[in-house]
Amino acid sequence: MKKLLITILFFSSITFSQNNFQKGNVIFIHPDGTGLSDWNALRILKVGPDSSLNWDKLNSIGLYQGHIRNRVTSSSNAGATIHAYGVKADLEDFGLIDNEIPVARSGNKLSIMKEAIKKGIFTGLINTGSIEEPGTAVFVSSNIKRANYNEIAKDVIKSGVDLIFSGGEEFLLPEGTKGVFAKNGKRKDGLNLIEWAKQNGYKVIYTKDELPKTSFEEKKILGVFSSRHTFNDKTEEELKEAGLKNYNPTAPTIAEMTKFAIEFLSRKGQFFLVSEEEGTDNFGNKNNANGKLEALNNADEAIGYAIEFINKNPNTLLVTASDSEAGGLEVAGYEIDNLEINKPLPEKDFNGSPLDGIYGTASIPFVSAPDKNGKRFPFAIAWSCLGDVTGGVVARAHGLHSKKMKGKIDNTDIYRFLYLGLFGKWLD
Repeated sequence: MKKLLITILFFSSITFSQNNFQKGNVIFIHPDGTGLSDWNALRILKVGPDSSLNWDKLNSIGLYQGHIRNRVTSSSNAGATIHAYGVKADLEDFGLIDNEIPVARSGNKLSIMKEAIKKGIFTGLINTGSIEEPGTAVFVSSNIKRANYNEIAKDVIKSGVDLIFSGGEEFLLPEGTKGVFAKNGKRKDGLNLIEWAKQNGYKVIYTKDELPKTSFEEKKILGVFSSRHTFNDKTEEELKEAGLKNYNPTAPTIAEMTKFAIEFLSRKGQFFLVSEEEGTDNFGNKNNANGKLEALNNADEAIGYAIEFINKNPNTLLVTASDSEAGGLEVAGYEIDNLEINKPLPEKDFNGSPLDGIYGTASIPFVSAPDKNGKRFPFAIAWSCLGDVTGGVVARAHGLHSKKMKGKIDNTDIYRFLYLGLFGKWLD
């Protein structure tokens, strides 16, 4: 009996120690709509096939399984609900499951960000899309419909999050009110949420030029950088005709926003930052290869800033993952003589797959950065669809507790990693 008791106490102490890990900061970077092929394409274009992106430098990797309760491919709002609560959701769910706020994997009826706020952890939400985009909004908002933009925007503004950077000015202003970017507000309830934010301690900024001039000592910060998205999610041909660039030039990139947010939040104490590049998803759904690669490059730069911070602050966990792949991008390589680099690509591959070059369909090919032998290679982007698909989503981790990410992981496990970094508990 005595031996049995000692054995029980021994294993109990092991269980206890396994559930009391170091707590720290957590950065979750969500380049929406991306998979392994996207990162391969960016590597080839930006640094060459033999070199490394910031994404490549992350020390752990997980093969992400992205199915949801009622479909094998996720939606953005279902994926965000799963990331924020750690339990499976349905296609239309937006922070609700079966029309109720779910019990999270931790056993609490709170999203992981709301639990962090409750426990005094400083928080930040960044989205290059509009403020109601689910990849960030679901962490603080629950709604029966993703399209209830005004309600969701109100939830985000009034959530208590310390730093909010996004577009979506039109959902923050009442009808009849002109904004910095919005020609007319879209709120029917008469609320001016920007004025509400100012009255409740937020410093409000609007442009990338204002960002570096903003004090890190501000109590809270709201960045409103466009009327809707900070990018123009149209095809290359449509953008050319309209005289538009991929991104609005007055808006900061996700890299600039993330760099500022890390510095701002880290000065206050333990923090949790969720940063989403939405352009990688929307440009993919428009089959705009040029836009998608620019968006992905911005996300890779944001990852680089997170790595720099972790090198100096090893008590920080970085997790990065998508929930599906937008457009099903693949790289198609060509053996074209240097004299023919400027020859337009065919509109489609032999099986009918649309092909994109630098300027869109039937334009000249992309050309890689030099490989280790100095050679450059032409290539095209082939698209499989206009929607979201499941194929090669990869999760990565770096820093505190990152070695726990390995092999096959479920989409519900993203929550487990975030929870481990924030609260020091590895959930069953």
